[in-house]
Amino acid sequence: MTGKRIYVLNGHPAKTSLTKSMAETYASAARDAGHDVRLTHLHDLEFDPDYGFGGYVNKKPLEPALQQVTDDIAWSEHIVIATPVWWGGVPAKLKGLFDRAFLPGFAFDTRNTTRLGLPAPLLGGRTGRVLMLSDTPGWVFQLLYRNAMMVQLKGQILGFVGIKPLKITQFSGASHPKDGLVEKWLRKTARIGAAAG
Repeated sequence: MTGKRIYVLNGHPAKTSLTKSMAETYASAARDAGHDVRLTHLHDLEFDPDYGFGGYVNKKPLEPALQQVTDDIAWSEHIVIATPVWWGGVPAKLKGLFDRAFLPGFAFDTRNTTRLGLPAPLLGGRTGRVLMLSDTPGWVFQLLYRNAMMVQLKGQILGFVGIKPLKITQFSGASHPKDGLVEKWLRKTARIGAAAG
């Protein structure tokens, strides 16, 4: 089996977190299975998360940390993002990374459009996985919130730029997990990582 080039992004802004443990577990299992893995921790990245402009005419130069992220994405065949759910979405710094790094000419092309009239995606040929940690149960996400965060990630961010198929694995009850649950989640994450899924 030929290993995949996998880019793992821990999207939690704190230096220690369960999200970080999940990202590291995935990366370690994938490496042990023969895949080529690059791992980035959001808390290590120094950049201004505010795009700061109303359009794309005057582009804000990427800081070295964001340039490395785009280089790693360009290198990858499979992208994995581990993120907590905060107020129904990703943490502000992770959203800022998307705002700053997923720009025209890299992530999408406003000069060419799809059949639906949307900008053409430029990151096609890559698959994705999101490891999503939340307190909200899955059925609440589905019934009350109509899976809004999943729709945003699949359709309006990662899928929009061509990262497909995108699979999302949700781990609920993350703030106060029951005994043995974290270990179960880490074993599941390791299996997913070993399979480069």
